[in-house]
Amino acid sequence: MKTIYLSHPHFIEANKPSVMALGYFDGIHRGHQKVISTAKKIADEKGIAASVMTFYPHPSVVLGKSSPQIEAITPLDEKITLIDEMGIDVLYIVKFDTTIAGLTPQQFIDDYIINLSVVHVVAGFDFTYGSKGRGTMDSMPFHARNKFEQTVVEKVSKDDEKVSSTLIRSYIREGAVENVKEVLGRRYVVTGTVIKGDQRGRTIGFPTANIEMDKEYLVPATGVYAVRLKTGGEWRKGVCNIGYKPTFYDEAPDKPSLEVHVFDFEENLYGKEVEVEFHKKIRGEVKFSSVDDLIEQIGKDADSARKILE
Repeated sequence: MKTIYLSHPHFIEANKPSVMALGYFDGIHRGHQKVISTAKKIADEKGIAASVMTFYPHPSVVLGKSSPQIEAITPLDEKITLIDEMGIDVLYIVKFDTTIAGLTPQQFIDDYIINLSVVHVVAGFDFTYGSKGRGTMDSMPFHARNKFEQTVVEKVSKDDEKVSSTLIRSYIREGAVENVKEVLGRRYVVTGTVIKGDQRGRTIGFPTANIEMDKEYLVPATGVYAVRLKTGGEWRKGVCNIGYKPTFYDEAPDKPSLEVHVFDFEENLYGKEVEVEFHKKIRGEVKFSSVDDLIEQIGKDADSARKILE
């Protein structure tokens, strides 16, 4: 897959026609997959390239509707990998800034669709473009000026609720990670590097890998989870704690730690990049009255995680 980064104004003129899937695509969830696979199918039928256009950073960051760094379901490099795995030929990543946010719908279509030789656009029913989102899938045929066709992908639902990045975010923030797979199409995974922590786990019989996430991930709610950890190409079962370790700290650290106790595993993981796959929340974070009580509970948590992961 060829990846092309664009910022406005751009001076790229694609000579080869393509069918383009349009969207921000955070998560590449089942709704996004339907948009992208529809574009791929039409492209294959036409015998031309399949392309995807996405935007970075998230428009809500630029437009002041969220914090300067949005926590992503899929950080940009992972999004690129997932799109590549869907068989897409060309990926356009458009730098979203105030300039592009101010384009009229017609300017956007002219510069980013027609000038890139797109002959067919595929997008979700709620996709908008141009200043203040004034361009919609209803208005696109007008702005297309007979230069390309369009296909609207209707809502994908779960229990009468729209499959969306917002729904997935709510599941992750609530710790309801077991609900994510049905809407995302896969379990929620974060990657990070194993760093040295306070090494207290070793002294209580439950050594843990302290993982520093290296991207802007959305972190699940504090608590204990049944997880799998991938290292050296192999998935291993374990139990994960996300939180502030109130049993040991009177004042909460600035951010929660993510630690995984991997079952039946003694290798040194310091400095290695690992993946953590969330299966189910076991309990919330608790302050224990003694270390012995904590050790007893960790043992119960490990048993619970083993049963969940069976």
